[in-house]
Amino acid sequence: MATSLEQVIGIDLGGTAIKLGRFSQDGQCLQSLTVPTPQPATPTAVLEAMVTAIAQLDPDQTAGAIGVGTPGPADAAGRMARVAINLAGWQDVPLADWLETQTQRPTVLANDANCAGLGEAWLGSGRQFQDVILLTLGTGVGGAVILNGKLFVGRLGAAAEPGLITLNPEGPPCNSEIGRASCRERV
Repeated sequence: MATSLEQVIGIDLGGTAIKLGRFSQDGQCLQSLTVPTPQPATPTAVLEAMVTAIAQLDPDQTAGAIGVGTPGPADAAGRMARVAINLAGWQDVPLADWLETQTQRPTVLANDANCAGLGEAWLGSGRQFQDVILLTLGTGVGGAVILNGKLFVGRLGAAAEPGLITLNPEGPPCNSEIGRASCRERV
């Protein structure tokens, strides 16, 4: 079981699907796999699905690290999914620690839209620009902002999350504490 950072596993955790890829250092996708997100998508059920999928994607454990994009903000250290707005019961879930324990590989978390923005800035349509704005449309609405070549996350870590913008201050409360905090600041 030789692991190295010559390959990494990237995971996109979504409300309906978990998408995984094994990548080379230069960003080439060597293998991919999509599995349904368990319903209900409890943290424990999602962890089990991820661990099983990782074992299928990389049975020889050649990838040396794991990165996970979560549907909501992660803590600044990249260890905890602070909230996953479209997944029930996700509040301060230590997903990186759990995955490291189960897979024996270093793991880091980040907001899925921020991961997409960084990917576009690195290898995609944004690579020739220093400033990039990206919108994601899926189970939710997300976004990323790259300013002067660096990811901008803002004070609460959700700077470019259009799904958290209050359109009707008298409407139903946001499902996210971060969304509620940003709503209070605007009202």
